[in-house]
Amino acid sequence: MGHLTSKDAYKTLDDRLNLFPQGAPPSDSLFQILQVLFTEKEAQMVSKLPIRPFTIAKASKIWGMSQLETEKFLDSLCDKALLVDSLHNGVRKFVLPPPMIGFFEFSLMRTRGDIDQKLLSELYHQYINVEEDFIKSLFDGLETPLGRVLVQEPVLLSEHANHILDYERATYLIDKAEYVGVGTCYCRHKNLHLEIECKIHAPLETCMSLGNVARSLAEHGGYTRLISKEEAKDILTMCYESNLVQMAENVRNDPAFICNCCGCCCEALGAAKKFAPSQPIATSNYIPKVSAEACVGCGKCAKVCPMDAISMVSDEHGVKKPVIDESICLGCGVCARNCPKKVMILNRRPVQVITPVDTTHKFVLQAIETGTLQNLIFDNQAFSNHRALAQVLGVILKLPPLKQAMASKQFKSVYLDKLLSMQYKKK
Repeated sequence: MGHLTSKDAYKTLDDRLNLFPQGAPPSDSLFQILQVLFTEKEAQMVSKLPIRPFTIAKASKIWGMSQLETEKFLDSLCDKALLVDSLHNGVRKFVLPPPMIGFFEFSLMRTRGDIDQKLLSELYHQYINVEEDFIKSLFDGLETPLGRVLVQEPVLLSEHANHILDYERATYLIDKAEYVGVGTCYCRHKNLHLEIECKIHAPLETCMSLGNVARSLAEHGGYTRLISKEEAKDILTMCYESNLVQMAENVRNDPAFICNCCGCCCEALGAAKKFAPSQPIATSNYIPKVSAEACVGCGKCAKVCPMDAISMVSDEHGVKKPVIDESICLGCGVCARNCPKKVMILNRRPVQVITPVDTTHKFVLQAIETGTLQNLIFDNQAFSNHRALAQVLGVILKLPPLKQAMASKQFKSVYLDKLLSMQYKKK
């Protein structure tokens, strides 16, 4: 059998990406993006890697290379931010991140000369903003969103601040993280290359990564710079003052990122507006309310709302007052922060937004929703033992009955059906 052609190599890589819940619909633009980011050899090699984290020994066996050669090649992929590495009980593991939020963003989180970032920005714009299949599948096709909005803590009244949960606080996520890094905002960097000006002139160095992702991106290629928690909170304050929306990975424990987003440049906020009232981002657990009697009708809240969710409407006396479209409001708190009379306040939503416990929980939910659960479970290269499988099954057993039924149908496993039936007998 002859060698793969270049197109075949990138098609095979795309097939590998689409095993994951967050896939990448094939198109000429995508193949051009992959050609900029991956050499043909890298595309061939990466397409063989497992979905879940893997060791050097596992990659060595898959590739038929010595462990020394394998580690060197894996390091080169980390240096290009195509893989990220971590330590698990002293064992080094690697994972291929999804395109978004993942290696698409990483490629523009710093200025670099090894790739044509202007060309890449143009290709991203074509693939994401013009063709739309990718953004629709990513943001409109998932019941469990990739990201969630964090409320601006300083604008909460004391009685509401007492009820905010730890994982809803950006400061708590920063304090808990072992590492915190900051890099260039992918969205605003991309628009700079496209000569699209940020309407609010937001700062560029605002993209925070947390934990092992921050460390890996800092150690390999300097895509982020590691910062103290005090500096991270100073950046957070600067972002509050710039009227940016804080978004974290949609998990309670150990999120990988906190983005600080503007309504004009951010891909996620742009998708939220485009697909409204369908919400591709998990809102915060807060919703703004205005005291109509005390409101002076200045309209500042409407001007700063990143979602254009506030309209100024004349009341019965002809005085314009803000009306909030709660179906698209993210509950970010930017409006309340900018109210000069402080009569826009944030109340707890009557129905709490459910956030997945951790990354495995999120991936299982997304895999069920996209019909890719079997890929996550039967990734033959990934399971050298049963621990990863047990982790996935453990999540499934804690899901609501409807999700369990969907998982069982996709899994098509007598084993899973037996586990579920045993669980219900215990109830």
